[in-house]
Formats: sequence, C-alpha cells, structure tokens
Amino acid sequence: MLRRPKSINLSTNTFMAAEKPLRKAAVRKNRLAEAIQALTALQFGPKQRNEVAGYTLLALLDLAPDVAWSAARDPLRGITPIIDYLAEAYGIHYAPNTRETLRDDAVKYFVEEGLVMRNPDVTGRPTNSAKTVYQIEPNALALLRKFGTLEWPSALRDYLATREMLKHELVRKRNLARLPVTFADGSEISLSPGGQNHLIKAILENFCSIFTPGGVILYVGDTENKFQHLAATNLAALGVTLDSAAKMPDVIVHHRAKNWLLLIEAVTSAGPVDGKRRKELKGLFAGCKAGLVFVTAFETRRAMQTFVSQIAWESEVWIAEDPEHMIHFNGDRFLGPYPDVMPPA
Repeated sequence: MLRRPKSINLSTNTFMAAEKPLRKAAVRKNRLAEAIQALTALQFGPKQRNEVAGYTLLALLDLAPDVAWSAARDPLRGITPIIDYLAEAYGIHYAPNTRETLRDDAVKYFVEEGLVMRNPDVTGRPTNSAKTVYQIEPNALALLRKFGTLEWPSALRDYLATREMLKHELVRKRNLARLPVTFADGSEISLSPGGQNHLIKAILENFCSIFTPGGVILYVGDTENKFQHLAATNLAALGVTLDSAAKMPDVIVHHRAKNWLLLIEAVTSAGPVDGKRRKELKGLFAGCKAGLVFVTAFETRRAMQTFVSQIAWESEVWIAEDPEHMIHFNGDRFLGPYPDVMPPA
C-alpha cells in the first residue's frame, strides 16, 4: 500500500524567523539613506555624502538603525571606535587599513565644514595622535535631532544661514590655541598646539639664536602640516631636493657662517638621532653642499635619560631647559680644557 507523504507544516514563527534578517537589513539600509539625505541637505558634495560618509555620521551620532533621530547623541569617538561601532550596530566591517579612508573621505570634510569638532576634550592634542577623537558640533547635533520632523525645514534654514559664522568661531578657537613662533629675522609662523611643538618652538627661538646666529631656517615640520615652513629654493641651492614622502627631520637650519646644515629631531616620546636615523639622514641629504650636523633636542635632562643609550656617536644633543649648553657625542673631537680652566697667559 502506498502511503501518502506527510505534509510539511511551516509555522508562522518559521516565516517570521526567515523575515527577521531581511527586515533588519531593510531598516539599516533605510537609516543609511536618511543619513545621506541629511548630508545632502547640509550641502555636502557628492564625495562627502557617500556611503562611507553616511555611516561615519551615524557612528558619530551613536544612532543605531532602530533609534529615532531625536535620540542622537554626541560621543567622543576616534576612527577605530567608529569602525567598531559600525561593525556592531550595522554589520559593516571596515578593515583596520581603511582608517585613512574614513578620515580622508568623511571626517576631514566634516571638520572643515564645522559639522564635527576634532579633539574638543584636549585642545593641545596633536592631530596625528592615536588618541585623537571627534564629536558632533552642538548646533549640528540640535539640528540633526529634528531630522524627519516638521521642525526640520526651518531648523535647517536657520543652521545653514549661520553655518559660516559657526565655522569662523571654531577656526578662531583653534587659532587661539596655536603657538606663535618668531624667527630671528622677525618673520613669524604658528604651530599647532600639543605634541612636540612646544619643543620645536624652543628650538626655533632659543637654539637657533644661540648656536646658529644669522642662520636660515629652511624647514619646520608641524604635527598638523608636515611642510609648515619649507624653503625649497634655498635647499635646492645647497644641492638638496626632498621627496614629499621623505621622513624629514623636525627642523632644518643652514648656519651660513660655517656652511653647516643642522638636521634637528625634537624628541618628547620617540625619534632621537640613533645610528639608524643618522644613516637615513645622511642618505637623504647625500650630495648636500653644506656639512651635516645631527642634533637631538629634548625638553629636560630627565626626558633625555630614556634615550641616552640610543643616541648616535658623531651627533649632538640640546636640552631646552639648559639652552646655552650642548652635549657632544663625539669622542675626542672636543677633548681639551675650556677657557675658564686655561692657565694664565
């Protein structure tokens, strides 16, 4: 006797379980579309309102797919925490090596347009610090909390009308925190606050006036701008052409009276002129028409202690707290009595 096959009973729960991932994906997709719509309304260009920018905005607002825009928040988040949040809340997995993409394609433009603040918690933190964080600007947060409501159109008009003023205020605050530096010839530049720039300021204003009088400052690196000051023509006259990707010293000074080119590293946490770095700099400035002098600068003797064993022979050390003195790692080159202990003439 043939038996009829048993019927398969698919319960309502089975269908609901199958639909859950689809519903979840649809909610995530819709939220991303809303974020891009908000960026479009804020007049960001096509390259700044793409998927990466949309997800980055949502991470900076701590806005999960099923949370109302009115519940948006303003956490302090670095690039890696942004990536971690998106993986958890949206199932979007950006590889660690895409950090620069998020920074360059989204966060950088958000900061430039005043939508996001960089390091609002610590004004002096260097831009390239691993601790750098970003936060939605308060006026932008108040606006985005109204997205999708009847208040959004008028709030958007008011925000856009005052955005330039808000941007100028953010720039003004950043500029107030910058370090003014005056060269011996009276010219001025400013350095971003924090990091090793306080030490670079001391090098430019104290070391140079004492040890390279009449010298020309040819290069100054900044944590925010690698080529803050570059006298490329002067360097070329000395036979030096530097590639933009080259690992530059922090300061380059031409002591014209002696035709020395001083290559100075400012060290607060890493990077003294050790044997390897001396060799790198020697290769980088091969063919230079001036004699090379390698200098490592520290803020204090205590700061130097950690690095004493690393400092290269045939190099110099300058300490900002004792600006009129130098330490010479040069063997017998400077062996001999100093003037104050010479016998009477």
